[in-house]
Amino acid sequence: MKQPTKAIICAAGLGTRFLPQTKAMPKEMLPLIDRPVIQVIVEQAVAAGVTDIIIVTGSTKRAIEDHFDRSDELESELREKGKHDKADEIKRIAELANFVYVRQKGSPKGNARPILNAQRLIDDDEPFFVFFADDFFRSETAWPLQLKNAYNETGKTVISLIEVEKKDADKYGMASLTDQKSDRLFRLSGLVEKPGAENTPSTFASVGSYLLTPDIWQYLEQEKVGKGGEIGLADSLNELAADGEVYGYFIDGVWHDTGDQLKYIKAVIDLALESEEYGAELTGYLKDRLDN
Repeated sequence: MKQPTKAIICAAGLGTRFLPQTKAMPKEMLPLIDRPVIQVIVEQAVAAGVTDIIIVTGSTKRAIEDHFDRSDELESELREKGKHDKADEIKRIAELANFVYVRQKGSPKGNARPILNAQRLIDDDEPFFVFFADDFFRSETAWPLQLKNAYNETGKTVISLIEVEKKDADKYGMASLTDQKSDRLFRLSGLVEKPGAENTPSTFASVGSYLLTPDIWQYLEQEKVGKGGEIGLADSLNELAADGEVYGYFIDGVWHDTGDQLKYIKAVIDLALESEEYGAELTGYLKDRLDN
C-alpha cells in the first residue's frame, strides 16, 4: 500500500477564546513550555514518516511561517555567544520537513474547507494525514504512527479515538462501532455528533487526527452543507463508512486539547510535570501551593 508522506494541518482559526493574546500571535503558537503547539504536531507527524507539511492558514498566521523558516542571523548570533545547542535546535526545526503554506478561502466554511484548499497538493492515489492544530497526544509511540500502523493493517481511513465518560458525550462526535478488530482498533458505522449520555452509541469520541484514504475526496468535493451551514469532515466520513470502510483507533496515550484556557493550562502542567528538568521541582511547588 502507498504510505502517507503528507500531512495537512488546519491552522486558520482566529483563536478568539484566547483574545487579546491571539490578536497578534496565532493560537497555534501558544507555548508548551518552550515549544509551540503546532511544533509538537509537526514533530510527531515526522516521526510517522511525513516529509511534507501543508499548513492551511489565515491572514494573521505569519508567525507560523517564521517559526519553521531558517533564521541565519539568529543562528549566527547564538553561535557567537557559544549557544550552539540553541542554534542547532533552531536549524533542526526548519529542517523537520518541507513546509507548504496555503491560505484558507472559500465558502461555505467548516472544518472540511482547509482540506479542500490543500487538495491540489495531494496526489489522487495517496493517503494523507489531517490534524487540527488545537490538540495532540502525549504518548510513547507517536500517535500519527499509531494511526499509520492501523492503516497498514486495514488499508482504510483511520481516525483517532479517545474514551470519555458518558456524561461528556454531548461535547464530542461519538463513534458508532460495528466490529472490533483488536484491543484498540474498531470498524465504525459512523459518528454521531454530540448525542448526549442517553443516546451515545459508545464511549469512544473522535478527536482531531485522521489518516484519510483517497476515496474520501468524492464525498468532500460535494461540499454538502450540514449543521450550522458548514461543511464538516464528519459528514463525509459518515458517507464513506456507509459505502465502504472507516476505522477508529483508540490511541495509546494522553490526549490534550489546547482549545480553551483551562485545558491549555492543564496541558502545560502535565508536560512540565513529566519534564526531567522541571518535574521534581514543580511537583514540590504544587504540593506546597495546594497545602497553603
